[in-house]
Amino acid sequence: MLGPVILAASRSDRMRRLISAAPGTKQVVDRFIPGETVGDIVPIIEDLTGRGLELTMDVVGEDITTPEQAAAARDAYLELIDRIKDLELGPKVEMSVKLSMFGQALEHGHELALKNVRPVVEAAAAIGTTVTLDAEDHTTLDSMFAIHEELRKDFPQTGCVIQAYLFRTEADARRLAANGSRVRLVKGAYKEPAEVAYQNKHEIDKAYVRILRVLMEGDGYPMIGSHDPRLISIGQELARTAGRKLDEYEFQMLYGIRSDEHLRLAAEGHRMRVYTAFGTDWYGYFMRRLAEKPANLRFFLRSMVSKG
Repeated sequence: MLGPVILAASRSDRMRRLISAAPGTKQVVDRFIPGETVGDIVPIIEDLTGRGLELTMDVVGEDITTPEQAAAARDAYLELIDRIKDLELGPKVEMSVKLSMFGQALEHGHELALKNVRPVVEAAAAIGTTVTLDAEDHTTLDSMFAIHEELRKDFPQTGCVIQAYLFRTEADARRLAANGSRVRLVKGAYKEPAEVAYQNKHEIDKAYVRILRVLMEGDGYPMIGSHDPRLISIGQELARTAGRKLDEYEFQMLYGIRSDEHLRLAAEGHRMRVYTAFGTDWYGYFMRRLAEKPANLRFFLRSMVSKG
């Protein structure tokens, strides 16, 4: 399977240099990451919200090695929130943040990440929107969940992400559902060992459905993060069975993938949120998109050949 190989490459500096220099890279990166600056991304936000879609914005970048870089990441989100405020689109555009960007892996990283993310959550709340804490590899999750719990004391709308391929996730889902949390469920996009995660796609899909049922039957707000038509249909059926109205859950998909489906779901009255990333440090995010779907890799390889 190519997925694990690509995920391993996502942490290789040598592969980063090689892929960054490849002639077809920019064409494919632009498909998933439509801009580098806030100015670049504003027309995208206006276009998608004008089509009846909602967004969750991600400033890409995970390789934070100093407190100064973590503070810069915080400031990048604050700049984005200021622009969204100017556009008067707060309720339609939330933020997704990776705590690694806010210094989670540094010395005293838990406290540093909480210190840096809190102003972002406060600023988002001030314009009528919220923040979702992205899940990263399994070693970071206890810290992420603790920060999530702390933030919800003052900002109960703060969301978090859980990953179906991890053995622990069903228990996490039960706890979060009972607490009334906003929860985005995804399959998972990090290379995890067999000791902690399912390795087989069929097992991951079965876990996804079990966990989604827990969320739909709970007291929180489920966010279905998937492009899989079968899982989308199952999600709709679980929502109906649980008696949920269309505004009591939502679908989330990545910018650049199944865009027609985004519009179809929105036209049917569903809340459809597009996960939209931007920034210059795109490599890790880009490699996980290639690993998730063979068609993405084929598109990339064709582009490299055509531009070579």
